[in-house]
Amino acid sequence: MRINAHCAHKKLIGHKQYSVADIIERIAMAWRSHGATNNELVQNLFNNGLMKSPRVLEAMKKVDRANYLPSGARQDAYQDRPQSIGFGATISAPHMHANALENLLPFLKPGARVLDVGSGSGYMVACFHHLVKGPAPGSSPPAIGFVLGIEHISELARQSIDNLKKDGLGPSLENSEINVFNEDGRDPDPRHGGAWDVIHVGAAAPTIPDALLYQLNTPGRMFIPVGEDDQAIYQIDKHEDGSITQHKLYGVRYVPLTSQETQLKSVDL
Repeated sequence: MRINAHCAHKKLIGHKQYSVADIIERIAMAWRSHGATNNELVQNLFNNGLMKSPRVLEAMKKVDRANYLPSGARQDAYQDRPQSIGFGATISAPHMHANALENLLPFLKPGARVLDVGSGSGYMVACFHHLVKGPAPGSSPPAIGFVLGIEHISELARQSIDNLKKDGLGPSLENSEINVFNEDGRDPDPRHGGAWDVIHVGAAAPTIPDALLYQLNTPGRMFIPVGEDDQAIYQIDKHEDGSITQHKLYGVRYVPLTSQETQLKSVDL
């Protein structure tokens, strides 16, 4: 069943949920996925069934997680667990990154446009870049893949640019295949171009933001945690006719998608 974009946040249509047994098994596999190096961590995720696509495997091997953590946390970079990056923000566990990439993979084609809301450390920006870089086959003029990270904490936005450079992506920043902006991702500036093939949201919104639905391409897919006390990942598909299908995937616990002021209010900087 499909619904109109204007009421997409009011109704759940379609369930694609994991069972309790599935979730317990995934948690157990995650704890067995720690590695001594980035390659070992990512390969363990693949071997344990927490990712299935060779494209995701290769992309995550190219992005060294240690480059996206504060210096004091790098000794734990290759553990499969979330970690604080300061300012009330976290970098998700690697198995969650893998799951998001797998879910969005049908739309992560060379030449695609990707928006990462709440881009934090810049880790997912880098992963997305490796999946969409290069011209789209058969496009004229060539459509070059582009990834935009939006982060409302200015310090994190600056740090993420430094992280991307440490990870060898300075040239991609210079030639505008990647960009990071310091702004409120709940309502991205339309001057960025909109028509995003993929929107990934790294924090939990109370409801699905209409502004993000509006900027999702037709077709396009959004991966977003939704809810306050009871959170879940939603897959939002926007079809060529503009209608929207949403699926509730599984329960999660994310930091909230909120204002900069609210996020920093109780944080010990």
